[in-house]
Amino acid sequence: MDNSKKEKQKIASELVKQINKNCDCPMTIMEVCGTHTHALFAHGIRSMIPENLNLISGPGCPVCVTSQEDIDVMIKLASYPDIVLCTFGDMMRVPGTKGTLLSARTDGADVRVMYSPFDVISWAEADPTKEFVLVGIGFETTTPSFGATIKVTKEQGVKNLSILSLHKSVVRALEPLASIPGVSVDGLILPGHVITITGLEPFKILETKFGLASVVTGFEAIDMIASLELITRMIHDKKPMVMNQYTRVVKPGGNKSAQDMMDTVFTPCDCVWRGMGVLPNSGYALSDDYTSFDAMKRFDVKVEPASEPAGCICGKVITGSAKPTECPLFAKSCTPSNPIGPCMVSGEGSCSAYYKYQRV
Repeated sequence: MDNSKKEKQKIASELVKQINKNCDCPMTIMEVCGTHTHALFAHGIRSMIPENLNLISGPGCPVCVTSQEDIDVMIKLASYPDIVLCTFGDMMRVPGTKGTLLSARTDGADVRVMYSPFDVISWAEADPTKEFVLVGIGFETTTPSFGATIKVTKEQGVKNLSILSLHKSVVRALEPLASIPGVSVDGLILPGHVITITGLEPFKILETKFGLASVVTGFEAIDMIASLELITRMIHDKKPMVMNQYTRVVKPGGNKSAQDMMDTVFTPCDCVWRGMGVLPNSGYALSDDYTSFDAMKRFDVKVEPASEPAGCICGKVITGSAKPTECPLFAKSCTPSNPIGPCMVSGEGSCSAYYKYQRV
């Protein structure tokens, strides 16, 4: 074992001891980001912390918070004969009211998995007889790249490409989340990759209005243990703040170029979140200069109102109201090979993390 690894293990051991000292009363901490949920399991951190430190999941999985009706819209668009629907792989197996994008492709729909939204520009240019619809999924981390794609599409005069913008803002979801009855948290692990874009300032409301101890962190084991020590210490000392543990990546002002791109191409709009309903100004619609690229305005798409799959509690898991193991379908009828809800599909979903690491 090299010296740097030994040093990290020594630091981690001391931090875990301090976490145990800090937790002299029950504490509940939410990991907002789904990748943090997986990392806490993968690094074995959940087995190191005291029993009275309760870790719950939050709405930080973009696939999971996409509403049932929005998934039905994707499947409906894919059924149109001249449309090529382009999406990330995670969306392919998310169940809609009637099937999935994967089953739609099996039935003959042209549904393509993209690795970058820029892929779709070249696909559209290569086949002008088809309409290419880009499924815009993600938070502030990915929204700028979709914005750049639409900006380039306009500049290059590509007429057969549009976007179904389902982008959402983590920043604007946390205040409503903190106000949900029955959801009681003392602190938050904040997503470092999102705040790399937004900067710290928009999250200050967690401290000033809600008195929540919050720490921005990365995904390495030492990052997460350090963030838990900081949060539990703030809760113990009754001195809640928003702190940045991820200083090697996250800067106070965020990424100005990415922010400018979002402000140019998108504008805030009300948006439906699974488990939370309509949240004001929490989505990103196309701005006036780019509305001609809005797939919902370009095509006549109507779907029936949709409800959660019977028995599925993904909405409660997303808001921290329940843990995946409390779902009657978990690891029974709902598994990664046969998912009932999106939290079992996505690589950032809480149910997939619990299934992989904590089925018993």
